[in-house]
Amino acid sequence: MYRQHCAGCHGQDRLGGSGPALLPGNLGRLRAADAAKVIREGRPATQMPPFGQLLSGEEIDSLVKEIYTAPAVSPEWNADDIQASHVLLHAPGVLPDKPVFDADPLNIFMVVEKGDHHVTVLDGDRLEPIHRFPTRFALHGGLKYSPDGRFVYLASRDGWISKYDLYNLKIVAEIRAGINTRNVAVSGDGKTVLAGNYLPHTLVLLNADDLSLIRVIPVRDDDGKTSRVSAVYQAAPRGSFIAALKDIPEVWELHSEKPGFPLRRIKLERVLDDFFFDSSYRLLIGADRAEAGGQIVELDSGKPVAQLPLDGMPHLGSGIIWKYRDTHVLATPNLKSGKVTVIDMQDWKVVREIETMGPGFFMRSHENTPYAWVDVFFGPNRDVMHVIDKRTLEIVRTLRPAPGKTSGHVEFTRDGRFALVSLWEDEGALVVYDAGTLEEVRRIPMRKPSGKYNVYNKITRSEGTSH
Repeated sequence: MYRQHCAGCHGQDRLGGSGPALLPGNLGRLRAADAAKVIREGRPATQMPPFGQLLSGEEIDSLVKEIYTAPAVSPEWNADDIQASHVLLHAPGVLPDKPVFDADPLNIFMVVEKGDHHVTVLDGDRLEPIHRFPTRFALHGGLKYSPDGRFVYLASRDGWISKYDLYNLKIVAEIRAGINTRNVAVSGDGKTVLAGNYLPHTLVLLNADDLSLIRVIPVRDDDGKTSRVSAVYQAAPRGSFIAALKDIPEVWELHSEKPGFPLRRIKLERVLDDFFFDSSYRLLIGADRAEAGGQIVELDSGKPVAQLPLDGMPHLGSGIIWKYRDTHVLATPNLKSGKVTVIDMQDWKVVREIETMGPGFFMRSHENTPYAWVDVFFGPNRDVMHVIDKRTLEIVRTLRPAPGKTSGHVEFTRDGRFALVSLWEDEGALVVYDAGTLEEVRRIPMRKPSGKYNVYNKITRSEGTSH
């Protein structure tokens, strides 16, 4: 039945074609019931037709069971496959080097809309959409910009890396780096892009100008054990990339600005796969979602220098820092517990645990605002957004942008004047707040807006956002 109805678009081996890959790892964010609905009703604004008139309920359930079953032999995606997938739509230097719009190009937001797999280009001054375009299936929220902010690199869960020219509002190149990709990072000099994969267990290094392949790096330890890549990070002050590994106790550093791209493997006492870095990128603050506590690793020596007294499931990847009294603090939400933990970055002791109305996922702030925002992304209070005063470490306002509907992920305009909150529903919106008065300014309708990323805040590595 799969071969008859699905293989033409999704591939005989379920690795994808004109449609996305249909493997358990790629479908992890899509519930089985939702997959059945897509098969039955189709998916608007895509080439996915409805099969409800052709297939019975039992046949649809059988298809769902098949696509959520891992194949007997783990699929491969090697250098030849990657190179064969490469598409260059516009060669480097061909398109004009001035924006086709009159908005400030550094105050643009790229908004990922998961509801129908689109991205909206939003003017951060007028708070109005400039353009909207379709993306690959299940785009990862963490878009990455070139150092000058002109180009945006997008990664889909089924391995497609796309390069988008923000000045000309066009996709200029694409390549499929894997079957299940976690994310991408752009080197500090803007010359290379690194993709980290869950499947296969590889890192893939690409030329940033046209996304052509440089190298495939198998991820394995000295004993040959392979590992999924949890995430890759730019470490611009070090001239390198950092890779977090899911299954082996190592951190990898790939030097992006040295000839030959030498790889350094830092061996750890335990697996650390959720990272935060201090502003100098000398220290790595890591945690493992399967084990309580965190660890500080000095990257130059590769040695642990401190332990973090963290319980639950801290989400360090969404942590932020700010100056508090005579020190700097790191604040992190928790995926299991209703609290935000604030840590002194001099002695690594807990300054305060701020109780919230439930576990949170995202935390954001800006240098020009006295407030930090944290969502309550899970549980019955998922409609809540807390506002914390960075000077007192107290919650000063609890907002409900849309009672009963999930709110999450805040991003600020370039100047920090406005905070944009995602109403994380299919018929959702960006809810714009005055970051000073905390009053709502307007709503911009969106289809399940997950993340939104301000060009200036990202390329300047604002302390209030993730990098």
